[in-house]
Amino acid sequence: MINELISGIQQVGIGVPDANEAWKWYRKVFGLNVPVFNDEADAKLMIRYTQGEVRRRHAIMALNMAGGGGAEIWQYKNRIPVEAKFKPQIGDFGIFAVKIKSRDVATFHQQLTNQAISSVNKSPEDSPYFWIKDPRGNQFQVIPDNSWFKPNGHLSGGVCGAIIGVSDIDKAIKLYANTLGISEVVYDKSGTFEDFFTLDGGSERYRRVLLRKRLGKEGAFSKLIGNTEIELVQALDRTPRKIFEDRDWGDAGFIHLCFDVLNMDSLKAKCDKNGFPFTVDSDNTFDMGEAGGRFSYIEDPDGTLIEFVETHKVPILKKFGWYLNLKKRKTSKPLPDWMVSTLGWSKVND
Repeated sequence: MINELISGIQQVGIGVPDANEAWKWYRKVFGLNVPVFNDEADAKLMIRYTQGEVRRRHAIMALNMAGGGGAEIWQYKNRIPVEAKFKPQIGDFGIFAVKIKSRDVATFHQQLTNQAISSVNKSPEDSPYFWIKDPRGNQFQVIPDNSWFKPNGHLSGGVCGAIIGVSDIDKAIKLYANTLGISEVVYDKSGTFEDFFTLDGGSERYRRVLLRKRLGKEGAFSKLIGNTEIELVQALDRTPRKIFEDRDWGDAGFIHLCFDVLNMDSLKAKCDKNGFPFTVDSDNTFDMGEAGGRFSYIEDPDGTLIEFVETHKVPILKKFGWYLNLKKRKTSKPLPDWMVSTLGWSKVND
């Protein structure tokens, strides 16, 4: 019997005008150098969020084998991605920042002196972190973490969380904590926060709730994914805007947050029960070019797109036709470390 519905964050979707160029930066800075897939396809099932049009895309799903989720770097092939019409402020509805794990925040900060980074701050948990933006202006928060799969000399791991702006934290908790099981409340604080002061709108009052899900004992890739945390931020002094207002899925910026799913049917039933019905569902195995699985989408109470993927197939060495086939697997226990490590055989060395 599967007790958990998700094992953690599989990836975050990032819309860019040039996927290959963007990936160079993510490889260099965050060590996301293992491509799970790198292909082109038509996003036929996403027309609900693309004005009824089938959009062709080039997507690269890249991992850091030290641990953490990946970046799914998206480039439209038949459309110039629309940029945000305003500069998002903390608390605006949607994914404001993606959290990246680090084995040593202070030392990693020193290594990035040639990048546009903030000073090291302290969170309400009294934990060190810093902000960094990619060349497209997407905001990342580098935080410490103690769940690692295979330390590889790089001080960064992959994605371990997100900061999401919401209109009502209590409504959002019904999804992220009560439905998805990211249920440990690390802190719930309201007021002004010194560590926000360098951000646009950061001197205003906010309510902040940090939710965490620690590494569990279920999920084929749970040991690779590690801990997960979602920080919900609600602005108390203004009415925020939706970060992706008047734009489509796949346009520039953080387009979705994707969770690795253990049992899609059970998750669908729970989402329906709690008022978050699937808006997209591939039903059975959906071929994603070099990988395959069942995927679905829901919207959080403010319309932020959340993706779920139940992985059925991932490539090890595509040129030899070697794949991990998980569809008929009878257990929810983590895969053996050596088997997960084979994903790293496709590592790109710059």
